[in-house]
Amino acid sequence: MAQEVLEVEVKLAVDEGVKPPGPSLVDATLSITSTTTHNLSATYFDTEDLRLTRAKTVLRCRTGGTDDGWHVKLPGEGGARRELQVPLADAPGEEVPAELREAVADIVGDAPLVPIARVDNRRVESVLGREGTAYAEFCDDHVTSESYLPGGQTQSWREWELELTEAVAGTEAGETLLHNATEAMLAAGARPADAPSKLVKALGDSMPAGPAGPVDAALRETRDRIVDYAPRVRDDEYDSVHQMRVATRTMRSLLETFEGAYSGTDVAHLEAELKHTAAVLGSARDAEVVEQRIHDLVATDETGTIDAATAVHLNRDIREVYEVAHAEIVQMLDSERFAELLVDVDKLQPAGKQSDAELYAQLRGAYKKLKKRDAKMEKHADDASLPLAEREAYVHAVRKAAKKLRYAAVAAQDSGLKAKPLVKACVRLQSVLGDFQDSVTTREHLVRLAQAAHSRGEDTFAYGVLYQRELELGRAALAGYPKAMKKVKKAFKKL
Repeated sequence: MAQEVLEVEVKLAVDEGVKPPGPSLVDATLSITSTTTHNLSATYFDTEDLRLTRAKTVLRCRTGGTDDGWHVKLPGEGGARRELQVPLADAPGEEVPAELREAVADIVGDAPLVPIARVDNRRVESVLGREGTAYAEFCDDHVTSESYLPGGQTQSWREWELELTEAVAGTEAGETLLHNATEAMLAAGARPADAPSKLVKALGDSMPAGPAGPVDAALRETRDRIVDYAPRVRDDEYDSVHQMRVATRTMRSLLETFEGAYSGTDVAHLEAELKHTAAVLGSARDAEVVEQRIHDLVATDETGTIDAATAVHLNRDIREVYEVAHAEIVQMLDSERFAELLVDVDKLQPAGKQSDAELYAQLRGAYKKLKKRDAKMEKHADDASLPLAEREAYVHAVRKAAKKLRYAAVAAQDSGLKAKPLVKACVRLQSVLGDFQDSVTTREHLVRLAQAAHSRGEDTFAYGVLYQRELELGRAALAGYPKAMKKVKKAFKKL
C-alpha cells in the first residue's frame, strides 16, 4: 500500500571541509536531538526518452536509511513535492510496484521503465527539534553517482539538504524555518546547486540535447505542463483544470501558427486530439468559472429578489455540472487516447531552427487574422438586425485570434525579435475579452439552470435577474476593448 507524504526541502552545494551551521543559526529555540550516519544507494528509473525527468518527476528504489523502499516524487504546490512510498518488503526486486507505475501512468503511458542512474550517498543526518518534537532534518550528503545513459560518467560531490518534518511542512512556521536555514547554510559557505536534483546532477552531460530553438523550447515546456497538471487535475487540485486547458490550447496554437516546423508524427491528427482534450477540460473549467460568478452575483445582490432557497439551488446545480464534467476528465486521462496523444507529442521533431524572418512571417500571419476578425466584429457590433449570439460570436473569434498571437509571440520572444511588448498587449486584450466571454458563458448556463428549475416547478424570476446583471457586466467589460486593441496594433508595428 503506497503512503503519501509532503516533501518540503532545500538543497545547496558545498565543498569538502566546510563546517555545517549550528542549529542556533537556523532557530535559537532548536537543538540537535540526534545524529545518525546512513549509507544509501538508489537506482533511478525512467523511460528511454526520460519522460519522468522532463516532467520533474522522480522514480527510484533506495536501500538504507529510515525510509528505504520505492519512492515517486511528484511536483506539488508552492515548490513542495508529493512523495509516494512503497516499502521494499512489499515490492522486492527491480519490478516497479503497480501503485507507483499507476501514479506515473499519465506521464509514461505504456513505455517500459528502465534503470537510468545509480546514486550512492553517505549521509550524516541530524534531527532538529524542541521539547520532544522534530521540526527538520539536516543532511550532510557525500554523493557518488553513475549514469547508465550513453556517454554517462561517474561523479562525486557534496551537498547539504534540510527537509521539514510533518510537524511544520506546509505551514507559515515551516516557510520561516526553511528561509532561515537557507540563509544560514549560504552564510556558512554553501552555494546554489548547479542541478535541481541528485538525479539531474548524476545524468550530467549524458542528458539529451535541449530544444533546437525558441519555438521548440516553448512546445517542450507546454508538453511538460500538460504532463505536470494531469495528476493534479485527477486530484481536483485548485486551478489545475484551467492550467492544463491553457497548456493544451497553447500547444495546438503553436502547431497551427508555426505550421511546417515539425515532423515525426501526424501533426494534423495531433492538433485534432489537442482540440478534443481542451474541449473536455473546457466543460469543467466553464462550470468552475460560472460557479464562482454565480456565487459572487448572489452575494452582491441588492434587489432582494434572490431568496435563500433559490441561492442554494443555484449553487447546488452548478456544482453538480462541475462534478459530472470532472468525472469525464478523469475518464479521459485514463484512456488510451490520451496516452497516445502524449506519445505523439514526444514523436515531434523540429524541422530545423527557424530564422527571425520566418518567425516574423508566422507572427504576421497570426496578426493579420486578428485584424481581420477585429474589423468584422467592429462592423457588426451595433447591428441590431443580427441576433445577440451572432454578434457575441464575432467577439469570441477575436479572443481566439488574440490568444494565438500571444502564444506565438511568447515562443518568439527568446529569438532576435523584440516581442515582449506584443505579449504584454495581447495579455491585456485577452483579459478584456476573457471577462466578456465569462459573462456570456455564465448567461448560457443560467438559461439551462433556469429551464431545469422551471421543469421542477420552481420560481425562476431570480435567474432572469442574474441574467440581466451578467448582460450588463459583459457590456462593461467590452468598454476597454478599443484601447486594448490599439495597444496590440502599436506593439506589432514595433516588430
